[in-house]
Order: sequence, then structure tokens, then C-alpha cells
Amino acid sequence: QVQLVESGGGLVQPGGSLRLSCAASGSIASIADMGWYRQALGKERELVALIWNGGATNYGDSMKGRFTISRDNAKKSVSLQMTSLKPEDTAVYYCYAQVLNRGAYMLHPYWGQGTQVTVSS
Repeated sequence: QVQLVESGGGLVQPGGSLRLSCAASGSIASIADMGWYRQALGKERELVALIWNGGATNYGDSMKGRFTISRDNAKKSVSLQMTSLKPEDTAVYYCYAQVLNRGAYMLHPYWGQGTQVTVSS
């Protein structure tokens, strides 16, 4: 019912920058929070950043000061600007959205398929 399409992953050198984008489409009445999680090999999925439709944000501890999340409510999209990237930022990054589907009364979480970010020299 809802598709999240991510773009912008890739290979970057330590200290470099990368921008991820995600666009939502489908049966959407409104979106509460949108954002990004990541999962490194052998590790649990962790919060990267979330942004609510009013603009409030929440970041994972290791991302504060380096990553910036933004959102375009009209385009149903979210972006993540990542700077000062470190090898430990290497992971699959998943777009996430809590959506109120048209005709529904409860929010439902949706996930993108993930985009690989590799930080290596």
C-alpha cells in the first residue's frame, strides 16, 4: 500500500559526505514520523534520525552534530545529509515512515528496502 524508495547510497572516503533521500508513495493520508535506521553487518538495527511532521527531530547519539535530517511534507520525502563520515558508519540504511493510510484509523510502519553506505579509503 505504501512504497518507500531510497536513493543516494554508495562508497565514500572517511571524512566525506553523502546525502540519502527517500520518497513515499501509495495510499497515504498523512505521515507522522519519517526517518532512517541503519544496520551494520552482525549488529542490530539502530536509530539514525527521525523527523516528525511538525519538524521535531531525534538523532542517534553517534550521529549528533554530523547528520542532519530534513523533510518535505508536500513531496512526502525525507533526506539525510551525512558529513564527517567514519568507517563505523558503514551499514545498510533503511528509510522508515509511520503512515496513516487513507481510510485507516491507526498508524502503520513502513520500511524501504535499504541502501548501502560504505565508508572506506
